[in-house]
Amino acid sequence: MITIFHNPNCGTSRNVLATIRAAGETPEVVEYVKVGWMRPQLQTLFADAGLKPRDALRTKGDLVKELGLLKNGVSDEAILDAMVEHPIIVERPFVVTPKGTALCRPADKVLALLDTPPPAVVKV
Repeated sequence: MITIFHNPNCGTSRNVLATIRAAGETPEVVEYVKVGWMRPQLQTLFADAGLKPRDALRTKGDLVKELGLLKNGVSDEAILDAMVEHPIIVERPFVVTPKGTALCRPADKVLALLDTPPPAVVKV
């Protein structure tokens, strides 16, 4: 079973989803901006991917700056709280497979998580 935490407005996320499908997989697609995050879910994703919350913080856009999350000394707890409140500030896409969990940015990181590589990496 493959799960992709996907934002359809993100080109990288669309490319990763297309690559997974081109590999013959039918992933569970979670549009996290719509459904939101739960704190334990984020903690598990980050731990499984070997990341700290700051590593998965989307720094593009004004919201992260407005929230003051880019300042030195902002705790992981504060970043997690903000991610739960504002799902869009989590970098994307995260992919979970039996082979592991990764933040697939750049998109070709997903290839290491697939049992069968796609015939060609698909760009959409």
